[in-house]
Amino acid sequence: MNLKEQIEYPANGVLSKVISKTEKNNLTLFSMAANTDIGTHTSTKEGFVYVIEGKGIFNLQGEDISMESGRIINMDRNAKHSLTVEKNTSFLLVLTS
Repeated sequence: MNLKEQIEYPANGVLSKVISKTEKNNLTLFSMAANTDIGTHTSTKEGFVYVIEGKGIFNLQGEDISMESGRIINMDRNAKHSLTVEKNTSFLLVLTS
């Protein structure tokens, strides 16, 4: 599967597609329209975000991290995080248990 071929940007908001889900791993592709945000939340699983394309800010535990193509952002369980994107942005979220 080519992830870039799976990217579909909504007119506004966020579109998510489950790429793979097993007992131990969840892979989800997120496509966020420009000028969209996802408020502060946590996950009970650890994992990472792999930014495919776009531009934005990923706030992890109070630290702003630039979202740019190729960036990997590691997250611990229950880490508070939020996202704000300036341009259409897509990323793969990988969660493990």
